[in-house]
Amino acid sequence: MEYLAITVITFVSGVIGTGLGGVIGAVLRRDSSKIVSLLLSFAAGIMLAVVCFDLMSEPIELMKSGSLPSYTPIIVVAAVVAGYAVVWLLNLIIDKCTNHEVKHIDEAHPATADDLDELIHSNHYETHKKAKSQLFVAGLVMLSAIALHNLPEGMVIGASYSSVENLTANLFSGSGFIMAIVIGLHNIPEGMAVSVPLISGGMGKVKAVLLTALSGLPTVVGALLGYVLGGINQIMLTIALGFASGAMLYVVFGELLPEAILMWKSKLPALALFTGVVMGFLLVMF
Repeated sequence: MEYLAITVITFVSGVIGTGLGGVIGAVLRRDSSKIVSLLLSFAAGIMLAVVCFDLMSEPIELMKSGSLPSYTPIIVVAAVVAGYAVVWLLNLIIDKCTNHEVKHIDEAHPATADDLDELIHSNHYETHKKAKSQLFVAGLVMLSAIALHNLPEGMVIGASYSSVENLTANLFSGSGFIMAIVIGLHNIPEGMAVSVPLISGGMGKVKAVLLTALSGLPTVVGALLGYVLGGINQIMLTIALGFASGAMLYVVFGELLPEAILMWKSKLPALALFTGVVMGFLLVMF
């Protein structure tokens, strides 16, 4: 029953969250940058609060109670660094792939990917047909990269739930549920990043949204893996929680905040971040 509960909630967070982003990308396209910026900042704040006030603090509390050895902080730091490094490497691969595709688009025409919609509806459609094709390929590359990226994010949810007693009764409480929500929110702009180039490249909206949603399935696999590893013993739980913390810290500082600031250069994203931290603290404490 626990595995079914984990599967259902991560399916909603991963598949439905990414699919919702695909729908928004298909409908709103470029007009939603300010909303997405605030959403990213708010999600980053909640993630930061959960990591600092819950995930990284739990192993220390176990050490203080005598359940874990005195060198537990070293294990936590090593696991955090490992989690950060793994997600950093995944994003390095993503950046190289997507930048490669954008380079080919620029070679075909000096316009940016955001301008391609206007280009393909202009009298120069045939001239820019190659650019449209390259953007479609870039969408497929992004889809594969996001699917790979969702695996460690799913592990965050599973590891957070692994320390919960009577999981089925407490499925909608604690850090696991909070992380499922904020990762679901985080998946919305990722879904937009997948669906927009696919649709701009010529794929039908319904098919693009469905493929975008399917890229969230690795979240379920990662969650089950994180839950199993965290349930082996308290040392493995410490490692799983540390790895999850490192992964989330990279997502916050390496993805969400830079993207939010680039999308809307205003003080409001900082306010949304602050609001997210406060909200995350309250959710963890209560």
